[in-house]
Amino acid sequence: MSKVVVFSGAGISAESGLPTFRDNGGLWHNHSVYDVATPEAWARDPQLVLDFYNARRQGLREVKPNAAHCALAELERHCDVVVVTQNVDDLHERAGSSRVIHLHGELTKARSSERESLIYDLGERDIALGDVCELGSQLRPHVVWFGEMVHNTDEACAAIASADKLLVVGTSLSVYPAAGFIELAPPDAERVVVAPELERVPAGFEWQRGSATEFVPLLCSCWSR
Repeated sequence: MSKVVVFSGAGISAESGLPTFRDNGGLWHNHSVYDVATPEAWARDPQLVLDFYNARRQGLREVKPNAAHCALAELERHCDVVVVTQNVDDLHERAGSSRVIHLHGELTKARSSERESLIYDLGERDIALGDVCELGSQLRPHVVWFGEMVHNTDEACAAIASADKLLVVGTSLSVYPAAGFIELAPPDAERVVVAPELERVPAGFEWQRGSATEFVPLLCSCWSR
């Protein structure tokens, strides 16, 4: 059974209707990303940060996995599939993917602001000021902010290093260190990138120029044979 590793980014979720910072010029209600997605922002105005992520969680409840998410989940019937994602949404899981490695955290979870290992499932609930962990510290979104370490790097690197096929979809490959992980794929691995536009095509990759919902199902159908 072929091992397929999928490296996904914001573009695949945008096709479900989830807005990105890039779509809004890096702004949220006229606030810069640095007002709502840094440790300094959290220290300065935790209520604003909580409002931002609560709103994003509300938006997540209003969208569904698209054809690309569903095709990747269906591919598990034929291949050993691991999804490595820069996304904080749960659309891969809701589509049915069973092995998803989140590099930038998960919007549907909260964690202790004192001890990073204390993580709690939120589901659809908001986080409010005064919601605390078992140690009594304020809960914060379980997401990676600018200036923080990416999660699950060893697991992601090991998956990519053992891939027979590597599919990159929905990402511009401009966010490091995560974007550098694709260089770990074995020399003989089949490599495909799906994107409407790219500043550069990564070395050794076949570029399927178009949307995830158009090309990912076609590719998964081919790989299922």
